[in-house]
Amino acid sequence: MNESNIRTRVANGVGEVQLDRAGALNALDRPMIRAVHAALLEWRDDPAVTAVLVTSTSDRAFCAGGDVKPVREAALAGDFDAVREAFADEYRLDELVAGYPKPYLAVLDGVTMGGGLGISVHGAVRVTTERTTMAMPETAIGFVPDVGSSHFLPRLRGTTARCDAVGMYLGLTGSRIDAGDALAVGLATHYVPSARIGEFADRVRSGHWRDALDEFVEPAPESTLAQRFTDIEKVFGDGTVLEMVARLDRLDDIDPEWAERTRTTLRSLSPTSVWATAELLRRGAESTIEECFARELDVAVRVAATPDFAEGVRAVLVDKTRDPQWSPATLDEVDPEMISGLFGDGS
Repeated sequence: MNESNIRTRVANGVGEVQLDRAGALNALDRPMIRAVHAALLEWRDDPAVTAVLVTSTSDRAFCAGGDVKPVREAALAGDFDAVREAFADEYRLDELVAGYPKPYLAVLDGVTMGGGLGISVHGAVRVTTERTTMAMPETAIGFVPDVGSSHFLPRLRGTTARCDAVGMYLGLTGSRIDAGDALAVGLATHYVPSARIGEFADRVRSGHWRDALDEFVEPAPESTLAQRFTDIEKVFGDGTVLEMVARLDRLDDIDPEWAERTRTTLRSLSPTSVWATAELLRRGAESTIEECFARELDVAVRVAATPDFAEGVRAVLVDKTRDPQWSPATLDEVDPEMISGLFGDGS
């Protein structure tokens, strides 16, 4: 059936959700979120469903994130109950995926950002292609990485870098990564060339998802991110945001071009969001996934009340002028007490 910009069906023991809002790169609105949640709940308790497959009808994206424009409108109207309800719906879905008792496979062929990671990364199997682009780009819109990312970003896999350093780098900068990178850090589990992804999905739909992995998965592409692990650890391994930025200026044993790009990126993002993200990830590193979702909900509602959220969403998603005017304007001007206030008790 087709409802709320998703399609669902069950065949051969496989329940499938197809995201079907191609014009918006499958950005998740509330009807989509609720429809996916309802389907997953139904299949969770249905013995006839033995696995779940999540795909997209778009040839450009799996899911570009959550649709935050209505959240901005609610925040501007002062309706923070509606803001909380919108985020709570999404996080409830992500938490359901995280604890799903049946094999959950997501095909990430194309853009996969923000909320797209929320409905995929928490699942058991995340299949990428050479068209996969992943990111948690929230700091560019005056928000913070959410959908459980305060749990999974501090726990990324790395060969030489501390796991939390890689997650801190990706969370603060919103850097885009490809399939090789996603596999290198554990955001993805398998790689299938896009030319064969349709056959792969059909094999899963036939009820043989394990055979599909055996038959279609190929070696992971090389990761350029992995080649940066050492530099990332030196800069993002510990300390405050200002200390991280200072290392980009003073360290002689890191790639100067990468340092300059990273410095420029950090200074272009919402200073409030960068600081809040660093604190969110630090707390998430020592929290359960349930604690992370609960904290993210509280922080998300408070951040949505800041000037930067309205301004960032305006500049990037509404007017698309790409010229946000942040307040405060620089990382140096952020008041740490204000950041503590975003977390409620200041502790």
